[in-house]
Amino acid sequence: MRSLTALALVLTAAPALAAPPSVMTDIPAVHALTAAVMGDLGTPDILLDKGADPHHFQLRPSQAKALSEADLVLWIGPRLTPWLERAIAGVGLSGESVALIDLPGTFRRDFGDKGGHDHDHGHDHAHEATETHDHTGLDPHAWLDPENGRVWTRAIVERLAALDPDNAATYAANAEATLAAIDAAEAETRDLLAPVGDAPIMVFHDAYGYFADHFGITVAGSIALGDAASPGAGRLTDLRGQLREGGVVCIFPEAQHDPAYVTAIVEDTGTRIGGLLDPSGSTMAFGPDLYPALLTGLARTIADCVAGETG
Repeated sequence: MRSLTALALVLTAAPALAAPPSVMTDIPAVHALTAAVMGDLGTPDILLDKGADPHHFQLRPSQAKALSEADLVLWIGPRLTPWLERAIAGVGLSGESVALIDLPGTFRRDFGDKGGHDHDHGHDHAHEATETHDHTGLDPHAWLDPENGRVWTRAIVERLAALDPDNAATYAANAEATLAAIDAAEAETRDLLAPVGDAPIMVFHDAYGYFADHFGITVAGSIALGDAASPGAGRLTDLRGQLREGGVVCIFPEAQHDPAYVTAIVEDTGTRIGGLLDPSGSTMAFGPDLYPALLTGLARTIADCVAGETG
């Protein structure tokens, strides 16, 4: 594989834009990687408001206009944000749309997998998006595997350098720094999670498979069966029984979801309630530092609860 610096030199012969490209992103993690590669040359836009749920969002007219005028749209893919797939089709996008989860080299897993699939496996998930977000088929939460963060960083710099060859060397240097930051965050995350071992935890919804697979933690189950599904009384009763049987050390509330469901099932079970998990980074400060902080923040919250420091 060519180095990012060599790639930048190759692309300097391409026609240049009058200004750095306008880039639209979907979720905070993608925005962070893009912002880190762009550096001081420009700032990508993000569609999701702070605190917004990526699974359920409606574009404002101003956002639809900005989307239509973007030189480059970087997003996870339709399984996570079917509303964005429709918007891209409807606004008459003038630039390039890149669904990161479909890029060669991306590690993909299906819900319920243990260990996932090989990178760039042959499944065709292009039309798997559904409005119910039932947890079958492709798991779209792929940004929680730092190897995917690295794959996507390399893809982002290639797209930006092709659009803006005059600044290709700067994008390449920024990408190298971004890759180093991901490496450091991965190492810190492993250190934080080392004491957790295989202690079983329970989460609110099934968003942590990539994270659990990559870092070797044990997710014993989730409260909600799907992103759009609220757990009913029968499921809450079953979950309370599971907790009373013992073994689940911690249960975690999650951003955008009612914590009352957690407190409803944990009473008299001995399971500790951990701090708030935010797998998309929606409550964090948006910007280039968010992606490494997202990984280490999840690890710290999990480790603190398992160690007895409840949220």
